[in-house]
Amino acid sequence: MAHEIPCWYLRGGTSKGPFFLARDLPDDTATRDAVILAVMGSPDERQIDGLGGARTLTSKAGILSIPADGAADLDFLFAQVGIADARVDTTPNCGNMLAAALPAAVEAGLIAADAGTTTRRVRTVNTGVIAEITIVTPDGVPMYDGDARIDGVPRPAAPVTCRFLDTEGSLTGSLLPTGNVRDTVDGIEMTLIDNGMPVMIIAAADLGVRGDETPAELDANDTLKARIEALRLKAAPLMNLGDVSTKPVPKITLVSAPRAGGTLGTRTFIPHDCHTSIGVLGAVTVATAAVLPGSVAFDLATQSEGDTRTLSIEHPTGEFSVEVGLEGHRVVRAALLRTARLLMRGTVPVSPSIWRGPAA
Repeated sequence: MAHEIPCWYLRGGTSKGPFFLARDLPDDTATRDAVILAVMGSPDERQIDGLGGARTLTSKAGILSIPADGAADLDFLFAQVGIADARVDTTPNCGNMLAAALPAAVEAGLIAADAGTTTRRVRTVNTGVIAEITIVTPDGVPMYDGDARIDGVPRPAAPVTCRFLDTEGSLTGSLLPTGNVRDTVDGIEMTLIDNGMPVMIIAAADLGVRGDETPAELDANDTLKARIEALRLKAAPLMNLGDVSTKPVPKITLVSAPRAGGTLGTRTFIPHDCHTSIGVLGAVTVATAAVLPGSVAFDLATQSEGDTRTLSIEHPTGEFSVEVGLEGHRVVRAALLRTARLLMRGTVPVSPSIWRGPAA
């Protein structure tokens, strides 16, 4: 008989996936990953036998728990689930799924909400990054309907405010892991930077594209994609990431001058397919580069003044506004708006051949 695991399926930002409580999953990592793969329907390029959406942005999962060390109010372990390969990667962050972590925890009864709004410190276990998340909770329950809009999501929803704290060097150990604002790899100038997400920032023109192509056009450019991957494999060791041939980081963002009144134009590969927008922490990292003199992004960005600035990062389906606080040219805080929506709550059955449950 199948073992039923409690599950809350939420959209967070421009991603979506199931959330689980850590206590409801196997303790050992190998069995836990096997359960997640079975739930998502991997490995299979269609994920036809599971909850996965057959795209990188919709093949994600979250695992929630209360931290024992008191460093945060909620621990969120993000899992990027392979689609055609049997892989569960808990190395990177995901700011979009992070936006759904607090409402998922309230839905699951893991955290009691406050009346009106609820603010909690959420730690992404993958990298230790802590964000202060605020959600709307009238009567102590999450509200999903509202007027907040984010590009890449068709309907408005209640706002989720994310304030990121101490994100420098999330996976690489420092904001600029090579110690340089600009490096040259295989003849291509790039900025290798990590302010919540390791990103290789390259001028689109240096790779022979405009930077305003559609994701479909860029995905069809096999020569470009092969060049990007070759550069990624060479740049990753310089970023203290080692061999990334099976890893989703670093991301690659091609930058260009803004075309719609924003700060900077972007096209991001995550890492092999072009993102239809841009990831949350990827946007924070790109915004950081945009105000860093000497970086590839700085040269193309529209600059503004002040210690607090709102940077509009243009992407294929609109823009992503990141509010940054500066001390000199250093970004010391970043805040942004996301939305989330509960899509399903219930249980997901797992075959006993995968896991028989805690009583087994």
